Amino acid sequence: MKNGSTIRPGDVQRMSAGSGITHSQYNASSKEPLHFLQIWIKPDVLNIKPSYEERRFAQSEKRGQLRLIVSSDGADGSLSMHQDAKLYSGLFDADEVALLSATRGRVRYVHVARGNIDANGIPLSGGDALRIVDASSLTLERGRAAEVLVFDLPPTTSSALAEPFRVEILWPKARQSVRSRRHA
Repeated sequence: MKNGSTIRPGDVQRMSAGSGITHSQYNASSKEPLHFLQIWIKPDVLNIKPSYEERRFAQSEKRGQLRLIVSSDGADGSLSMHQDAKLYSGLFDADEVALLSATRGRVRYVHVARGNIDANGIPLSGGDALRIVDASSLTLERGRAAEVLVFDLPPTTSSALAEPFRVEILWPKARQSVRSRRHA
């Protein structure tokens, strides 16, 4: 694919390894620490052509609300992925509140990237996660410098989703290389 870029705070990068790619990532700074989330979501189809997208979402789009950043159809300017899932991002402080209605049978996964926030009345801190099944809605409130990701996922009973996604928190590393290949 021959892509190369510097990812900055607020950027979202989507890569589909598809039939196979070679990928490397590293902290371009020798002085500043690096903290980012790498999220793996299993596609709902196999052997797709490798592809790449990158987009910056301004803080103002996420301030006090959940901004759709990745979806199956690229809705509302989000990046697209091959899965019946949505990924939202939000920034919350003080009295900012976000309400996200739920579709019955869907799974919500809340991941706090940094700060503190209450999700459906449950206090969460940076690095915490909460899985919500069959709730009618998700309420995020009482944020304190909070950056939150919310995943809207299909029921895990689907045979195509034995392990639908994985979140990795990557700390400062001199260099990390990942080779992705199609699994038989």
